[in-house]
Amino acid sequence: MSLRKEKGCEIMVETKLSIEVKEQEGVIVKPKIGLEKRRLLRIRKLQKSKKPDFIRQESWRYKRVKSSWRRPRGRDSRMRKKDAAWPKSVSIGYRSPRKVSGLHPSGFEEILIYNPKDLEKVNSKNVVRIGHTVGLKKRLMIIEKASELNLRVLNTRGVGEDELKESEKNGL
Repeated sequence: MSLRKEKGCEIMVETKLSIEVKEQEGVIVKPKIGLEKRRLLRIRKLQKSKKPDFIRQESWRYKRVKSSWRRPRGRDSRMRKKDAAWPKSVSIGYRSPRKVSGLHPSGFEEILIYNPKDLEKVNSKNVVRIGHTVGLKKRLMIIEKASELNLRVLNTRGVGEDELKESEKNGL
């Protein structure tokens, strides 16, 4: 799908991933998700709300056994046999739609960034998540460069907004 207007210079392009990218007078506006993908994301959200928390067998009984999921393998295991009173096991029926599996809830693919140079690999169909080990100085540089490239940053959380304003005043 492509739409062109002469006066406003508005171009709408739909890619294979059904993400629409608008271009207005040379400035790329942040992309939007197509209707089909939006519908699948709503379905995934509804499914996840109904899905049980899968916990490891006997993790509630022993402190040494962590609750992270492990498949029950015992010969007489009631959880493996799927007895009614025992917690639910992971199975294929809980899977989310494949087209939106592994995507961020916003509908875009996440890319982990550790320095401003990594932003060159990112295109407008992706969103950026800054690595947790990145310090404030480099984090501010990444946020600034991402805003220049019109990329969405997921985990800014208002961190460094005051420092960003001060660095602009100081010329850093």
